Parts: sequence; C-alpha cells; structure tokens
Amino acid sequence: PSMTNPVVQKVNPMLTEERAKASFPVEELTYILDGGKFNTEKRREIEELVTKDPNFEHPPIQFMTREQQYSLAVKKALLVQQRLKELDMLDDPYASYFFRRIAMPREVSPIGLHWVMFVPTLMGQCSDEQRERWLQRALNYEIIGTYAQTEMGHGTFLRGIETTATYDPSSQQFVLHSPTTTSIKWWPGGLGKTCNYAVVVAQLHTQGRCHGVHMFLVQLRDESTHRSLPGVVCGDIGPKMGYHTIDNGFLQLNSVRIPRENMLMRNAEVQPDGTYVRRVSNEKLTYGTMVFVRSLIVSDAARGISEAATIAVRYACVRRQGEPSSPGAPEPRLLDYPVHQYRLLTCVANCYGLWFASEVLRDLYFTVQPDVLEGQYDDDEG
Repeated sequence: PSMTNPVVQKVNPMLTEERAKASFPVEELTYILDGGKFNTEKRREIEELVTKDPNFEHPPIQFMTREQQYSLAVKKALLVQQRLKELDMLDDPYASYFFRRIAMPREVSPIGLHWVMFVPTLMGQCSDEQRERWLQRALNYEIIGTYAQTEMGHGTFLRGIETTATYDPSSQQFVLHSPTTTSIKWWPGGLGKTCNYAVVVAQLHTQGRCHGVHMFLVQLRDESTHRSLPGVVCGDIGPKMGYHTIDNGFLQLNSVRIPRENMLMRNAEVQPDGTYVRRVSNEKLTYGTMVFVRSLIVSDAARGISEAATIAVRYACVRRQGEPSSPGAPEPRLLDYPVHQYRLLTCVANCYGLWFASEVLRDLYFTVQPDVLEGQYDDDEG
C-alpha cells in the first residue's frame, strides 16, 4: 500500500527515504494497477472497513491445523458475503473483488470455485430456461457448486476425459459413470466437503455415438443432510503443499442418473428421443469458463510474486550487510549491491508483466462474453 493509505501506521525511515527517490508518480501508478482513481479510493475505504472489523481478526494461520484453517476460511467467506450484502456491494464487481482479497489475503476460499467457475458456467452455458431454474439459487447460496473437469489421468487434454454421460431415452435421463480409476475427478476446489452440486465435464454418448465433452449439472449431496447421494463417492484428497484452507476433492460416479434437462444446453442439446443437436459450430465455446479462470490464475500468480517481491525489496532496503565504504560509515544496504538489484528488479518487472497480461486476458473475456450470451458467434474471428 502507498504511504497515503490509512491502514499503514508506521513506516521504517529507511523505506521512507528510498520511496522518496522514486522517479515516477507513485499514486498515478497505483491508480493504473487498481483500474482507476475511483477504484483505488474504494479499495482503501474497504481496507479500513476490514481492518477495523474485529470479526476478521484471528491468530496467524501458520499456527493452525488444516481443519482449523478450513473452518476459519468457511467462516470468513460467509462473513465477507454478509458484509457485502449489508454494504450493498454484492452487485459491484470491483468492491466484491477488493473486499474478498483484503479480508482473505492468505486463505483460499472454500466457496471460491462457486463464484469463479460454477456461477459463470451457469451464466454462460445454460439455456435461458436453465438459468431461470438454477442461477438465482446459486447466487442465493441455496446450492453451492464446483467445477469437476480434471481427472486423475487427464488435465488440459479435454478430449481424453473418460467420465461418460450416456443418454437413456426410455427414462429421458443421462447416466454418468466413472469407468476407470483414471476417470475419477481429482482436485476440484470445494468438492471435498463444501459443495452439494457440481458442473461435471463428461463425454456425451447418445444413439450409439460419442459427441465429445459436454457439461452436466449433477447433485452430489443432499441439500438438507449434506450426505452423498447414491452412486456418488466424493471426499477430500487430503493434505497438500499449499491451499490448506480449501477442500480440494475427488469424485467417482457409479451410474448416477440425472434428468435430461441437467445437460447444459446453451450450445447443444439432446432431444427426448436421443437426437443430438448442436446449435453452434464452434465447440470450443464450451470452454469459455476455463478461459476466464486462466486469466485469474495469471493475476493470482502476479499477486503472489508481487507479495514475495515486495517483502524481499523492503528487506533489502533496511538490511545492512558488508564492509562500510569508509571509516565511520554504516554498512551498505543489500539493495546497494548490483547483483541484488538484478535479482530483485527482474522479479518486480515480471510482476508487472504478468499483471498487465492478466488484465488483457480478462478484458478480452468480458468483451466477448456478452456476445456469446446473446448468441452472436463469429467463427471467422476465432
């Protein structure tokens, strides 16, 4: 945060000295990174609200067990949602983003995938009738979902996904099945304990033919008891090297039946008799949600590197180490060494590169998405 930020209470004099040497307007750069002066002012206002709210105070998560970290993250995620509603900020994307980021700087939200993948998929891949049926329930937390694509044997190679969704015209249902160990869904956030629904990516089979990967809304747990439904085997994948506050999970489907209408049908559908109909020629539109998430991954990487670089640069400003340049002079600071500058400033430059790249990706997604929702597709442009 900049020196004008009310959250900052004390600043090391050596940091103040170094900051005064900046050859560019720091405040203007802050506006650029936040997306404008208005957003910077809003972010600082939210920072003050969060830091003064005792409900967000807790011991360092590094001293907590994994279960304690998960419980804390659930509590904070729900508290954030409650505060956003009280402050009438739910429909403000920038305010919501800043509030969540400031309130949960070290905790990955157990309901994060509900907002960044489940809800956007319902918005972008459902027909109008399906959106009316499910979207508001998801926005109201009546159902909490995740996005189940990655399998133990398949990640980015979507055509290799093994989970099947076979249409049964006699019952007008899809039968979802995990035929192999490598077809078990693996890693979706929130799947371990939190969610009760999932968008499942599976190979669609009807009338003896496979039509490739499509998306299906599958209920995993009872809405009242939260117990797994018949045929659904799911749970937490266990301890990880990071992301301890989120319950990444596994999912095995044993001939689980869902209504025909639970196939997300904005771009394609299976009619009651089993006839497959594709409404658009570009099947890659199915992957729109993943494009959005990839942009978030880039921005998260930029933010993570930025935090590490900030800590390292600040430490290099205040840490003195080495032989003084003259008798009676203080030891030089780490940042005075050219080799240290090269290592740190290269990292700082990468932060800016990643951040601006993520903004381009995100802006491109939001530019194209309204046309997609209106059914305006231009195959010549991609």
